[in-house]
Amino acid sequence: MIENTDYTEALQPKVKGRFAPSPTGRMHLGNVFSALLSWLSAKSQGGTWLLRIEDIDPQRSHREYAELIMDDLHWLGFDWDEGPYWQSERGAIYERYLQQLRERGLTYPCYCTRADIMATQAPHESDGRVVYKGTCRNLPPGLHAGLAAIRMRVPDEGEGLVTFSDGHYGTHTVDLTTQCGDFIVRRKDGAWAYQLAVVVDDALMGINEVVRGRDLLLSSPQQIYLARQLGFAPPRFVHLPLLCNSAGQRLSKRDRSMDMESLRAHYSRQEIIGKLAHAAGLQPDDSPVEAKDLVGDFAWNRVPTADLQV
Repeated sequence: MIENTDYTEALQPKVKGRFAPSPTGRMHLGNVFSALLSWLSAKSQGGTWLLRIEDIDPQRSHREYAELIMDDLHWLGFDWDEGPYWQSERGAIYERYLQQLRERGLTYPCYCTRADIMATQAPHESDGRVVYKGTCRNLPPGLHAGLAAIRMRVPDEGEGLVTFSDGHYGTHTVDLTTQCGDFIVRRKDGAWAYQLAVVVDDALMGINEVVRGRDLLLSSPQQIYLARQLGFAPPRFVHLPLLCNSAGQRLSKRDRSMDMESLRAHYSRQEIIGKLAHAAGLQPDDSPVEAKDLVGDFAWNRVPTADLQV
């Protein structure tokens, strides 16, 4: 469990960051950007950096991709201080914390299919996210049979405001009821959902700084709420601008020209780091550089907030 972080500056706990990739494909330049800034943030504060492989999706996760990710990180110069941890090996831990939520009446079975939800709900206006309206929230026991997902109850409307200060994008206030809805903590197929696994792992592993892309910004209030329900102090969240291709679309593992197989074939690691450092405002041009040589001058106020085209 993360200790209370309300200390004086002199007594602040040592920063512990992490990189937590999903082994569903080769890393692309956007993943490398997140790894770089996460690594630099921890190291510039004299902290440590942990590697966790988030392989909880049994259909899409593959060990060979995890091995490639670790090889790419070593090649880039991002050596980790702890790990790797494998989420696929931590199911008993997640079950223990899910049981705590069940015993407090904070979860319920959901029998809705994705088609059911899409047919009846409107996307959240800012990002296309569909907000679940609680169709199965108050179903009488025994009314349905068959496989069910497990959802986490969020507070009733007007009581679910979560305010947090992002380390790069400032203060945000989110209404869990209207902007997030009851969210899944275990899927129908038995696989663990991202929200539960990441909250439990960050807390038990002592992570107190989470650096990731801004596409996950709306996950933060859900994770803060869930952490508090489990008795954990949430980490500090710092979100990054996204890297986009020439069409203005954020990079994905489908952009093969931007994945590490292609990048390693055409560029040195110093060239890749130099281009990313320049995009992040950490050096005036894209001159080749080693990641370790950026640690001393790293500062979040130099990193842009607008998405970046590469």
